[in-house]
Amino acid sequence: MKHSITVTWIALLVLTIAVSIISTIANEWAIVLILAFSFLKFTGIAFYFMELKKAHIFWKLALLLFLGFFYILIWSTL
Repeated sequence: MKHSITVTWIALLVLTIAVSIISTIANEWAIVLILAFSFLKFTGIAFYFMELKKAHIFWKLALLLFLGFFYILIWSTL
């Protein structure tokens, strides 16, 4: 358990640094990458630190569907 949380925390740090580096690029693909990395970060936080991995399948699916819908909605406005 401790190892999994540490790996998730390090992955979140790497993704945060990657987002800050990518944010200096001014093109459409940078925005898509930032959204994708934010999606990964949010799911990592939700599943490991908010313990959604122990929740009922309905809540897992609801979160992933909402994030997918949100990602498509934002991406379609670019």
